[in-house]
Amino acid sequence: MKSRLLRSTLHALLAASLLAGPLTIQADARPGQGGSMGSRGSRTWSAPPVTRTTPYSTAPMDRSIAPRTNPSAPGYGAPQMGAPFARPMGYANRHPFLTGLAGGFLGAGLFGMLSGHGFMGGMHGFFSLLGLMVQIGLVVMFVMWLIRRFSRGNAGGNGFGMGAAPRGMPGAPPASAPPPAGGAPVQITPADYQSFQQTLMDIQSAWNQQNIPAMQQMATPEMVSYFNEQLATLASQGARNVVSDVRFLQGDLAEAWRENGMDYASVAMRYSLIDLTTNATGQVVDGSSTTPVTITEVWTFVRPSRGGRWLLSAIQQAR
Repeated sequence: MKSRLLRSTLHALLAASLLAGPLTIQADARPGQGGSMGSRGSRTWSAPPVTRTTPYSTAPMDRSIAPRTNPSAPGYGAPQMGAPFARPMGYANRHPFLTGLAGGFLGAGLFGMLSGHGFMGGMHGFFSLLGLMVQIGLVVMFVMWLIRRFSRGNAGGNGFGMGAAPRGMPGAPPASAPPPAGGAPVQITPADYQSFQQTLMDIQSAWNQQNIPAMQQMATPEMVSYFNEQLATLASQGARNVVSDVRFLQGDLAEAWRENGMDYASVAMRYSLIDLTTNATGQVVDGSSTTPVTITEVWTFVRPSRGGRWLLSAIQQAR
């Protein structure tokens, strides 16, 4: 009697565990599983600048092989305001050359007045005053002309500061804090943006097929190890994640730099996809087969400075 009761209890517990099993599967089962991981060179533990796609800060790394040299770096992980809330730059910051030029004119004029020679030598009496006013007017007109000319020059180009904007990635980083020290800036071309967008699609496809060799051609060994571990964890739970209908929506550059013979580019990307998790029998245990989810992440890519294919080196979640 007791053994029969024990068997019934065990069967009930087993059935309950099978029913509760899907609840332990992570909701974000796509590549990266909604975490922040990877390496960004010397900037791994520094927040990427905000962009129009990611107007606030990104989450710090949860996992990385990069040593954390400054664990108490101020500001990382704290919300950062985007362009609408950024402090406007002063005249001296926007036009340092014009500020110096105007200051030189005015300084020379005031020095002439204090020394008794008028604004620019000038004359005496009424004609000296009239000449002073004319000269001041000429200087003001000249400075305003320079301001308009330089303002038009700064407003030219597209959101990326390049000749032709890549399709599908409109916009540019708004005003933000200065980038971390170290590393020369890198020019990103339309072909590079196309490569970033295509890699996003290809990694989703390789993940869907559980194709680790294909991922090794598109991501660093560190990132491939994380993907492999995540797929193995799903398999151990008797689950499989299926992503489909991946659509790129928006993207822009956060920062690009060069260090130690490698080029880095951190790109904010927003995309949608069907994120579905099934069990061993094909039943849906999480997600939806009809309703897409929208994801916003910062993907960092790396390649040798001498040239080569961009490889995914980090994924960070947007706040």
